[in-house]
Amino acid sequence: MSKLNIKPMSVNQVWQGKRFKTKSYKQYRADLQKILPPLKIPDGELKVNYLFGVSNMGSDVDNLVKPFQDSLQEKYGFNDSKIIEFTAKKVKVKKCDEFIQFEIEGL
Repeated sequence: MSKLNIKPMSVNQVWQGKRFKTKSYKQYRADLQKILPPLKIPDGELKVNYLFGVSNMGSDVDNLVKPFQDSLQEKYGFNDSKIIEFTAKKVKVKKCDEFIQFEIEGL
């Protein structure tokens, strides 16, 4: 499983109103594009496992998935509609120790 030392972003932080990405979301995506490791994505249907280390347990775990998943799709050039199964878990960590771990598997 790959580990990224970046604070997960909640979907609630992503949009301004209904259509505009926030500055923090644009920065999050740019940061992820720089630190995501090289991966070969399997063809066909996919399963993704997510683990989010968060210092504030207030975010719903599913709200952490979409912004990160969209960044994976952008980096690795696949359509996230190919993800037919995923697991997501959040764990509490100290402030400044936030992280994201993920694994992409073919089904």
